[in-house]
Amino acid sequence: MNTTTFTDLNSCATLANGVEIPWLGLGTAGSWTPHHKSSEGTARLGSDKGVAEAVSAALDVGYRHIDTALLYGNEEAVGRAIASHPLDREEVFITTKVWNDDIAAGPDAVHAAVEASLKRIGVDAVDLLMIHWPVKGWPEAWQVLEKLDHQGKARAIGVSNFDISHLKELFSHASVIPMVNQVEFHPYLQQPEIFQFCLDHGIQHQGWSPLMVGNIGDVEEIMQIAGKHGKTPAQVAIRWALQRGSVTIPKSSKRHRIEENADVFDFELSVEEMQIINSLDCNQRVGPDPQTFPAGWD
Repeated sequence: MNTTTFTDLNSCATLANGVEIPWLGLGTAGSWTPHHKSSEGTARLGSDKGVAEAVSAALDVGYRHIDTALLYGNEEAVGRAIASHPLDREEVFITTKVWNDDIAAGPDAVHAAVEASLKRIGVDAVDLLMIHWPVKGWPEAWQVLEKLDHQGKARAIGVSNFDISHLKELFSHASVIPMVNQVEFHPYLQQPEIFQFCLDHGIQHQGWSPLMVGNIGDVEEIMQIAGKHGKTPAQVAIRWALQRGSVTIPKSSKRHRIEENADVFDFELSVEEMQIINSLDCNQRVGPDPQTFPAGWD
C-alpha cells in the first residue's frame, strides 16, 4: 500500500484489492452521547439540510471521499448532496456502515440493512462497506459482507473499531480480509499495536475523530508546531495523521473549516515534529472502547 505520496485532495492510498481510497475525506458522524440507545438517536452531524450543505461544500472544495453510516441518520442527505453535484458518481468515494442492531439480528437483517442503505444513498454500490462495531454476531455479518462484495454491492469491505483480537478472530474464518480498519486515532490515542498489525497484514488504517472532537487546539505542543508553520492545530493534526499513513476523515459542518481542513498539502512536518506528536500518546479516548462498548446496549 502507498502510505507516503499525497499532494492534494485527489491523492489516494491503494487498498489490498487495488481500489483507491482518497487519503482525506469528510466525516459526517455526530457527537457521542452516553444515553444513546439506537440508530434513531442523536449521534449525527446535524439536520439533513446541514449535512447536505456540508457534503456539497466539501465536494466543491475538492473532497472526493465522504464517510457516512446508518447510525448517523444522514445517508439520504449525503446521497442527495452527491447526486445533485456536477461530479459523476464514480468520482466520489462513499463509505457506509452496518449498525449493531442489524448485526445482532442476524445475516438476513444485515443483508436487508445494506440494501436499505444503498437505497437511501441512491446508489447501486458503495465504495467501502463496513461493520461498525464488533458486537455479537459480527462473524456472521462479515460473511454477508463477503457475499455482497462478490455481488458488486461494494468495491471494498472493511471493519470499524476492531482490536487485534477481533482481527485475529476474523482471519480464522474469513475468505476476504478487511481492506480497511477504521478506529479512533488522534495524538492522544494512537494505538500503535493496532496500527502495526494493520500494516503487517495489508489492512489500510483509517482514523476517526482526528481533531479530538474539537479539542486539538488545547494541545500546547501542537499549537507550537502550528505556529512555526503558519497553520492551525487542526491542520497539523491532519497532516500528522497523513504522514503516519492513516486515511483520515475530519468532520465539520462549516464551509470555512472544511476548506481549512483540506489545506494540508503545502507543508510537511519534520521528523522531530512527528516524534513530538507521537510522544503525546496517552491512551485517552474521546469515544467508546471496543472492548466494553456497547455494554448494556438495548
